[in-house]
Amino acid sequence: MAEQQPLMIVAGAGPGLGQSLMHRFEAGGYRTVGLVRTVPPENPSKLDLRQVDMADAEGAIALITDLISTYGPPKTVIHNTAELVIQPFAETTLEDFERCWSSTVKAAVVLAQAVMQPMVRGGGGALIVSGATASLRGGARFSAFASAKFALRGLTQSLAREYQPAGVHVVHAILDGIIDTERSRQLHSLDPAKMLKPEDIAEAYWQFAHQPRSAWSHEVDLRPCSENF
Repeated sequence: MAEQQPLMIVAGAGPGLGQSLMHRFEAGGYRTVGLVRTVPPENPSKLDLRQVDMADAEGAIALITDLISTYGPPKTVIHNTAELVIQPFAETTLEDFERCWSSTVKAAVVLAQAVMQPMVRGGGGALIVSGATASLRGGARFSAFASAKFALRGLTQSLAREYQPAGVHVVHAILDGIIDTERSRQLHSLDPAKMLKPEDIAEAYWQFAHQPRSAWSHEVDLRPCSENF
């Protein structure tokens, strides 16, 4: 078993926040592995991206178990998967709700089932979950997304209360704003200066993962200085 570097796993390691997280933790000395539904044909940064659908419990747990047997229990795990559906409730199908729940909540359950006990046995670590404004407030046309994010918040609170006494720091990070990516610039007519920078979020997550045990945060909101709240 390779033990020279602590392991960091990020579920939802697409371009933007997921890969910025990998870069930040690599710079801090971690071995990073990103879990993605689709591995891009080009990977100029040579990141270690593994293809898996986190809603496929059997496949995801098998992959994570193999990573742990190879590199040891992870010291930091980040849940960053989600499915965004924005449309009127009357046009939102049951399948839309199930898709949001599966990619957001079921994926988190599968991830936690695979990593929490190994992290406890390994002496602790950090589980960081990416939330959203919809974790706290259900807006019009966001019924599917908000219901999944509300559930994810409740799951994260339960995990914190159960596993923090055993040494696993559980953080729910509310990302209140639009993350600055190439795709979001195409979708939103918003000044990039008013967007959340992926590398700045990654720096905050790094700090969460390394807080001293006497002063752990659980729920923290991150937003641009210009964002109304």
